[in-house]
Amino acid sequence: MAEAEEKVVKSSEESTDDSEEDESEDEPKLKYERLSNGVTDILQQDAASCMTVHEKFLALGTHSGKVYLLDIQGNVTQKFEISTVKINQISLDESGEHVGICCEDGKVQVFGLYSREGFHEIFDCPIKIVAVHPQFGKSSCKQFVTGGNKLLLYERTWLNRWKTFVLHEGEGNITNIKWRGNLIAWANNMGVKILDIITKQRITNVPRDDTSLRPDMYPCSLCWKDNLTLIIGWGNSVKICSVKERHASEIRDLPSRYVEIVSQFDEEFYISGLAPLSDQLVILFYVKEVSEKAGKVCCARPRLDIIQPLPESYEEISSDALTVRGFQENECRDYRLEYAEGESLFYIISPRDIVMAKERDQDDHIDWLLEKKKYEEALMAAEISQKTIKRHKVLDIGLSYISHLVENGDCELAARKCQKILGKNMKLWEDEVYRFKKIGQLKAISQYLPRGDLRLRPAIYEMILDEFLKSDYEGFSTLIREWPGDLYNNMTIVQAVLDHLKKDPQNRTLLKTLAELYTYDQRYDRALEIYLTLRHKDVFQLIHKHNLFSSIRDKIVLLMEFDAEKAVDMLLDNEDKISTEKVVEELENRPELQHLYLHKLFKRDHHKGQRFHEKQISLYAEYDRPNLLPFLRDSTHCPLEKALEICQQRNFVEETVFLLSRMGNSRRALQMIMEELHNVDKAIEFAKEQDDAELWEDLILYSIDKPPFITGLLNNIGTHVDPILLIHRIKEGMEIPNLRDSLVKILQDYNLQILLREGCKKILVSDSLSLLKKMHRTQMRGVLVDDESICESCLSPILPSDASKPFSVTVFHCRHMFHKECLPVPSMDQSCLHGEIQEYTGMSPLQFCNICSAKHRVPGSAILEMKK
Repeated sequence: MAEAEEKVVKSSEESTDDSEEDESEDEPKLKYERLSNGVTDILQQDAASCMTVHEKFLALGTHSGKVYLLDIQGNVTQKFEISTVKINQISLDESGEHVGICCEDGKVQVFGLYSREGFHEIFDCPIKIVAVHPQFGKSSCKQFVTGGNKLLLYERTWLNRWKTFVLHEGEGNITNIKWRGNLIAWANNMGVKILDIITKQRITNVPRDDTSLRPDMYPCSLCWKDNLTLIIGWGNSVKICSVKERHASEIRDLPSRYVEIVSQFDEEFYISGLAPLSDQLVILFYVKEVSEKAGKVCCARPRLDIIQPLPESYEEISSDALTVRGFQENECRDYRLEYAEGESLFYIISPRDIVMAKERDQDDHIDWLLEKKKYEEALMAAEISQKTIKRHKVLDIGLSYISHLVENGDCELAARKCQKILGKNMKLWEDEVYRFKKIGQLKAISQYLPRGDLRLRPAIYEMILDEFLKSDYEGFSTLIREWPGDLYNNMTIVQAVLDHLKKDPQNRTLLKTLAELYTYDQRYDRALEIYLTLRHKDVFQLIHKHNLFSSIRDKIVLLMEFDAEKAVDMLLDNEDKISTEKVVEELENRPELQHLYLHKLFKRDHHKGQRFHEKQISLYAEYDRPNLLPFLRDSTHCPLEKALEICQQRNFVEETVFLLSRMGNSRRALQMIMEELHNVDKAIEFAKEQDDAELWEDLILYSIDKPPFITGLLNNIGTHVDPILLIHRIKEGMEIPNLRDSLVKILQDYNLQILLREGCKKILVSDSLSLLKKMHRTQMRGVLVDDESICESCLSPILPSDASKPFSVTVFHCRHMFHKECLPVPSMDQSCLHGEIQEYTGMSPLQFCNICSAKHRVPGSAILEMKK
């Protein structure tokens, strides 16, 4: 059970319970504050008997018969001396302008707080309860009820007289009345009744459960949750009643409404008051416990619980024990629970104390989280509600969080939280840095320092770098890489690094970091020297990025030794900055590196390094023979005699064969293949490439006494040389391996050649016939002759102006046209007729177009020219 924390310090004579309160991880739902100011003075001299709450003020009644109007803070605004005995009840209408008061001496007063109208009556018995109509201010609602041994309704008539109605009697004293809308609920010794004030009909009777309890010592508590829901608390029993409309068919002689109990359950302690809280209930309990010292039952601190009602049970949400003044002497009837309609504000009234309880807001929630050291949750809650919280600031909570983490030794998390909490506040940042320095944790905060547009003083960053330089070279190097170079004074850090290098000159981490510092300071030549010494992979990036090619002219060998592939690619990509001649000159003493450079240069362009091709012959022969032959094939600038000399010296047969053939000495090349390589396939391939009959003759002569060579020739010679020439020269009785297979292959190759020739012949005949038909179709087409056509001989119109006169025209397939009389006489040695069309007259069988014959054009040439 969580115990409420007092908001007001108790005096020594009032404090009776000094036991330590158990801590709970469950956050309280309510916070408590003792009503002070004027209330303190009143209760020092008098005792509270009742109180009524309005949204604007409080009305407090005392045992001495006085009524005080108080503001929300407990200050007295008005005082009424009603009687000399106990005030039993105070009732206010909804407007807070009319009040009803009843006393133990039977006196009842109903009057306006701001008007002179009123009702005064003295009964012959104590009046325990009074309730004014909620709308008493309206002329039609001038009604109130009183409860003594009868329930009386007072109603003002039109003559300003009060008329009395007895609503109920005969069941003992009326102890409680609650009026809501048109419904009045009251409690007497027998139970609880509900009355409809409009029809003056009693709707229901809810009997009390525990009849053993005295009604005057354990009074009934009533409250309306809404206009149709009544909550009853009596003894340790709770009932929730819902007023419902009866169906028209069921009314007959019954009231139009009835009551259904929707929830009923028993509590552990006695109920002193009830109040609704949304869909939950707030219940004030009177608690008795057995004293360990005296061994008898005594009064304990009252409890205020929040519960969630269920149909036959409940769920406890929170439970707080309240330390009110004089709780040891109080009885159940001495406590009351009042609440403000529409507000989550509750008042616990006892004779010597009034405690105000209200729902905890976000500020209270943050207070509780901070008290429980839950800073992360408190910070999150403050960030979410920073527009509504009043007593807390996000920054203050964040600083407290950082302090808490540092105190608990979690400096890494504290440093990480600085980014979010400190934001752009440079002063706070510097304060935190110095705090971390004081506890020796600068390394923890280093990676979280601002380094963008928002920056601290350079001295802060230098202080952290110096801390790393003293104890952690790797961490120092990491910060130099990650931090922008303008965060600190570069020269100061460079000098510090140089001082450390005096003690450890070969420390690669410090040297690399120094190179990076030189780069930031744009002293690239020094950075380059260090990178080359360390053979650092970033050297090429540094050269490219800062265009340091002028600085590496004398460092080409170092670059090549570090990474030849990257170095060569870089040099070739930047020939305009470092010439090929300069590179070859620098690599003169390192021929293996010189070869790598020239080889890649030749691969990129066969002509760029042509002046070095003669040198490359020796380099290839020495360091890269597999690429020598491709080089000799592709190069057109290397001297063949020099190459032949080198290859012959080194006995490079394949290269020598290629060079001999390229120089025209094919017979010597073939001889080397046969005599030194003994490779008939390569010899045959070489003969095929050269396609020289003399070479084939030499090859046959060399092979005629070598059976393996004969087999090779028989297998491959068939398509280039007549195999009969070879077969006739084979000596009788010579054993030739695989002769049968070779002869079969020769026959198959011959058959294949025959088939190919026949296939070609068929294709040729088919194509010739197709073309002949196409030519015939072309020549059979008509030719347009119109007024624009002219004679190619006399250049006059081909058609006469008078179409009635006979005329003759000759049109050739070449589209040339002539008048018949303009055609020359054909000679006898002209070959064949290309074609002609005769219109209106006959033609000689042998005539040709004089123009086309002179140009030696074939029929249809003019058509082809027109298509082009």
